[in-house]
Amino acid sequence: MPELPEVQTVTDHVKPELVGEHILSIEPVWKKVLDNFNAEEAKGKHKVLNVSRRAKFIIIELENFILAVHLRMTGKLYVLSNESPPKHTSAIIHLEGKKNLIFEDTRKFGRIYKYDDLTEINKRHGPEPLEDDFTSDWLLENLKKKKRNIKALLLDQSFLSGLGNIYVDESLWASNIHPNSISCFIPKQKVIQLHNNIRIILSESIKQLGTTFINFTFLNGQSGNYSNELKIFGKQGKPCEKCSNKIKKIKIAGRGTHVCNKCQKKFKS
Repeated sequence: MPELPEVQTVTDHVKPELVGEHILSIEPVWKKVLDNFNAEEAKGKHKVLNVSRRAKFIIIELENFILAVHLRMTGKLYVLSNESPPKHTSAIIHLEGKKNLIFEDTRKFGRIYKYDDLTEINKRHGPEPLEDDFTSDWLLENLKKKKRNIKALLLDQSFLSGLGNIYVDESLWASNIHPNSISCFIPKQKVIQLHNNIRIILSESIKQLGTTFINFTFLNGQSGNYSNELKIFGKQGKPCEKCSNKIKKIKIAGRGTHVCNKCQKKFKS
C-alpha cells in the first residue's frame, strides 16, 4: 500500500495539472469506488482550488467541498488527455478542458470520498510526521501514555498519520528499537532518535519519489528510487548493514515485519 512519501509524490504530480481546472462530473466505472456519495451529488462546474495530502489521502479542494482519494493497495491517479481509459479504471473525473483525471485500480480497494472539509478525516488521524506539531516531546509524551506494541502503534493512523509497513520497519531499525518493544518503556534518547529518523527517512523518500514495488509505478515512466535505499524492509535472510546478523521476517500486528535481533533492542519493562 502506498505510504506517505508515495501519496505525496502522486499529489505533487497531479497538482499542477489540476489547480485552476474545473471538474464537471465523476464517472464511477466501478460502482463501489464512490464511498459516501453518488455521481449526481458531484455534478456541476467545480473549480479546483488546491491539491494536497492528508495522511494517506489525496485531497482535491473544490469551492464547496473536497474529494478525498485513498489509493489503497494498487490505486493510481493521473491526468490523461483525450485518451481511452485503461482496462482497470475505477473512476473518470471529467475536467472542463480536453483532459480527464483517471483513477486506476487493479484490485479495486481504492475509494473516493466527498466531504464538506477535512473535519471527518482530521478526527480519525493523528499528526503529520513532517509537520511542526510532530516534535520529539510530543512523541515521548504520547508513547509514555500508552502501553502498546511500538510497531502496531506507529501503524495506527489515529496515533500518527501516513506511516505504513515499510517506513515503520526502516525507522525502528535506524533507531535500534525492536518492533516488539512496548511503547511506554522505550527510553527518552531512543524516542528522540526515532522521531528524527522518521522525519529523515520520510523526507529522503519523498525526494526520491517514494518506494516502488510491483503494485506502485507511475504511468509516465517515473518510479520511486527509495527502494534502493532500504536497509531492512524486504531484506530477510540478508546480513544487517550494521552488525552482519541475518535479518529475520516475523509477524507483528498481522504484518510482515523485518528485524535484526542483534542490534534492535527489545524494550518491554
